[in-house]
Amino acid sequence: MRIIAEIPHPDFKVSILNMNRKFIVKIEQGALEQTYKVTEMDLMDGVNSVFELLDEPFYKAVAARFTEMRKDWKETYNRYN
Repeated sequence: MRIIAEIPHPDFKVSILNMNRKFIVKIEQGALEQTYKVTEMDLMDGVNSVFELLDEPFYKAVAARFTEMRKDWKETYNRYN
Protein backbone atom coordinates (compact mmCIF):
# COMPACT_ATOMS: atom_id res chain seq x y z
CA MET A 1 0.00 0.00 0.00
CA ARG A 2 1.40 3.37 -0.92
CA ILE A 3 0.17 6.92 -0.51
CA ILE A 4 -0.29 8.56 -3.89
CA ALA A 5 -1.85 11.85 -2.76
CA GLU A 6 -2.80 13.91 0.26
CA ILE A 7 -5.61 16.41 -0.08
CA PRO A 8 -5.56 19.52 2.09
CA HIS A 9 -8.68 19.97 4.20
CA PRO A 10 -9.18 22.19 7.24
CA ASP A 11 -10.96 19.53 9.34
CA PHE A 12 -9.53 16.18 8.23
CA LYS A 13 -6.39 14.46 7.08
CA VAL A 14 -7.29 13.04 3.67
CA SER A 15 -4.99 10.50 2.01
CA ILE A 16 -5.42 8.54 -1.19
CA LEU A 17 -3.63 5.21 -1.29
CA ASN A 18 -3.23 2.58 -3.97
CA MET A 19 -3.23 -1.16 -3.32
CA ASN A 20 -4.26 -4.21 -5.34
CA ARG A 21 -5.84 -2.17 -8.15
CA LYS A 22 -7.96 -0.20 -5.70
CA PHE A 23 -7.88 3.39 -4.60
CA ILE A 24 -8.35 3.76 -0.87
CA VAL A 25 -9.57 7.09 0.48
CA LYS A 26 -8.56 7.40 4.14
CA ILE A 27 -9.99 10.27 6.15
CA GLU A 28 -8.77 10.85 9.67
CA GLN A 29 -9.91 13.16 12.44
CA GLY A 30 -8.11 12.73 15.73
CA ALA A 31 -8.27 9.08 16.78
CA LEU A 32 -11.07 8.27 14.32
CA GLU A 33 -10.74 7.07 10.74
CA GLN A 34 -13.06 6.41 7.81
CA THR A 35 -11.94 4.39 4.81
CA TYR A 36 -13.54 4.08 1.39
CA LYS A 37 -12.36 1.75 -1.38
CA VAL A 38 -13.04 1.95 -5.11
CA THR A 39 -11.59 -0.27 -7.81
CA GLU A 40 -9.51 1.38 -10.50
CA MET A 41 -11.74 -0.20 -13.16
CA ASP A 42 -14.78 1.70 -11.82
CA LEU A 43 -13.16 5.06 -12.58
CA MET A 44 -12.68 6.62 -15.99
CA ASP A 45 -9.74 8.89 -15.20
CA GLY A 46 -7.77 7.09 -12.50
CA VAL A 47 -6.87 9.04 -9.40
CA ASN A 48 -8.28 12.24 -10.95
CA SER A 49 -11.72 10.67 -10.70
CA VAL A 50 -11.16 10.12 -6.99
CA PHE A 51 -10.53 13.86 -6.58
CA GLU A 52 -13.85 14.55 -8.32
CA LEU A 53 -15.72 12.20 -5.98
CA LEU A 54 -14.56 14.09 -2.89
CA ASP A 55 -16.95 17.03 -3.10
CA GLU A 56 -18.42 19.24 -0.37
CA PRO A 57 -21.59 17.14 0.20
CA PHE A 58 -19.36 14.09 0.73
CA TYR A 59 -17.20 15.94 3.26
CA LYS A 60 -20.34 17.12 5.11
CA ALA A 61 -21.50 13.50 5.39
CA VAL A 62 -18.04 12.48 6.60
CA ALA A 63 -18.13 15.20 9.28
CA ALA A 64 -21.56 14.05 10.46
CA ARG A 65 -20.35 10.45 10.58
CA PHE A 66 -17.31 11.47 12.66
CA THR A 67 -19.67 13.21 15.10
CA GLU A 68 -21.71 10.01 15.43
CA MET A 69 -18.60 7.88 15.75
CA ARG A 70 -17.26 10.11 18.53
CA LYS A 71 -20.62 9.95 20.33
CA ASP A 72 -20.76 6.14 20.02
CA TRP A 73 -17.21 5.75 21.31
CA LYS A 74 -17.81 8.12 24.23
CA GLU A 75 -20.95 6.20 25.25
CA THR A 76 -19.12 2.88 25.00
CA TYR A 77 -16.17 4.17 27.00
CA ASN A 78 -18.47 5.60 29.70
CA ARG A 79 -20.18 2.19 30.09
CA TYR A 80 -16.77 0.67 30.65
CA ASN A 81 -15.89 3.07 33.47
